[in-house]
This record gives sequence, structure tokens and C-alpha cells, in this order.
Amino acid sequence: MKCVVTGAAGFIGSHLAERLLGLGHEVVGVDAFIPYYPAEIKQQNLAIARAHNRYTFHTLDLRTDAIGPVVAGADVVFHLAAMPGLDMGWVDFERYASCNVLATQRLLAAIRETCRPFPQIVYGSTSSVYGSFASGNEDLPLKPVSPYGVTKVAAEHLCEAYRMAFGLPFVCLRYFSVYGPRQRPDMGYHRFVKALLTGTPVTVYGDGQQIRGNTYVSDCVEATVLAVAAEPGSVYNVGGGETASVWDILKRLEALAGRPPVIRREPERRGDQRHTFADISRIRQHLGWEPRVNLDDGLAKQWEWQSAQVGVRSGS
Repeated sequence: MKCVVTGAAGFIGSHLAERLLGLGHEVVGVDAFIPYYPAEIKQQNLAIARAHNRYTFHTLDLRTDAIGPVVAGADVVFHLAAMPGLDMGWVDFERYASCNVLATQRLLAAIRETCRPFPQIVYGSTSSVYGSFASGNEDLPLKPVSPYGVTKVAAEHLCEAYRMAFGLPFVCLRYFSVYGPRQRPDMGYHRFVKALLTGTPVTVYGDGQQIRGNTYVSDCVEATVLAVAAEPGSVYNVGGGETASVWDILKRLEALAGRPPVIRREPERRGDQRHTFADISRIRQHLGWEPRVNLDDGLAKQWEWQSAQVGVRSGS
């Protein structure tokens, strides 16, 4: 198959591209290198995929550039490109709206105009669409409490609108707290590990009792690959099956580090989720997907990767 992956230089997108190549597919990667973290990190993420002769990469901005030539002939389009995170959404909503909504609309329009037959579209959404309490199945009401969540809901609705109006086959995956090697440097577990490795303070927002349902990146990727065979219009939660509070995660990382973290307390962040846990009954029943990496093993893998990144031997 010819697979297009948007956001291919990012955390999940780069892992997905490598998995698709390993399955023997042709992969076209797309990324705009939006500078919310260093482009050098994204370039490192691309290194393995770029070594394959079945991989082609395009530096392309879905908001402004011509998309048709890239998606032409695609069998599947995995749309993972997005502007993530909480804090910047309150001060730069235009960027979130353009990256998450306008870019999605232009991609869908290009697919509609260019592709015959239409490819399967797999859209990477987020538990943030549910709001502060994202615990349950896919029928939970959508009540986002952050600009990021609002724009991801809008993009979901755009995909469904194009499916209903024009027949574009679309499957939505709502990812829950994905972690592991290549996790973005602004994400919590990356920050916690880096602080323990470098001896700098760990920032804990609010009371630290926020609960997350955690998903290791390889499990997330397998769910994304399986979604190609899903019925168009399907929506699935993708979660790893284990929850932990901020304090619980820090205790597990302390065991890996062999020393306690230095804690710095900050006020609760606006738009942060309080409790998330994915009911994955639907994806288990429809696609046979099960998470395979438990939280302790996944954190150890992320610790090993970040240790290598900063030149520190694991556990030292």
C-alpha cells in the first residue's frame, strides 16, 4: 500500500512510518516543522525512516502548500499532524485553529479533489476532546476545556462532515497520554525524566493528583495500523489500560533513577485534564487490539532512551 503520514517527523508519526515500512508498505511522510520544539529533534526522529528506499519525505505545510500531488494514489492517509499542548493555545489560538482545523480541511479537500478511489483516512485525535474527566467509552460527551481540545473536536467534525457529504472514508482514534522514546520535550514524562537525569527540579502543577491512562507508543502505533481495516465512521479510544497520578509516576521514575526528584510546585494549568482512562472495549471487539506494554516497562524504555540522549548511563 501507499501510505501518507502527516506529522511524520513527530513523536507518534515517526514511529508509525517506521512500522509501516517494516510491514512492506510505501510511505510518504509530510511535516511542516512548526517550531514549537526544535527542528533538530524532529530531524533525528526521521533518521531511521529516511534510510529506507520506500520512504519519501516532503517538508510541506498543510495550511498553505499544494497537497494534491502528495496524496495522489494513496491507499491510506494517516493524519497525525497537529499543534498540541495546553499553554500556547490561550495566547496563540490562531495557530491552533490553523494547524488543527484549517490544515485538516485543506487535506480533506485535496483528497476529495485528487484521489480516485478515496483512500482510508485515519485521524489521530485525543482524549482532550472529552474534557476534564475523560473516563469511559466513546459515547462520553465532548466537553473540551482547552483550545487544543476545542480544535481537535472541530477537526473530528470536519472529517465526519466530509464522510457524510462526499463519502470520504474516515476513522477517528482518540489517543490517551502516549509516552515512550521520542516523546515531545514539553510532555510531562519527558520533563520528569530529564529533570531526574540532570538533577534539576521537577515542576508539578496543581496538587499532583491528576490521573492519566497511559499508552505506550508501540501500542498506539499498532492500533493506528489496525484502524486501516475499520468501518468508515468508526471512533475508537486508544488507551494502555493502566492509570497513574503524577506522584505515582514520579515514584516509579525515582526507582529508575536511584534518587528522589527535587520538586518545584506551580499553580494548576488552565485546561489540564483531571482524570483520564480509556474504555477500549470497542477497539478490542472490532479490531482485536490489546495494549501489550505495561507502565513500568514502558517508563523503563523511555528512561533508557532519554539517558542515551543526554549521555547519561541508565540508573547512574
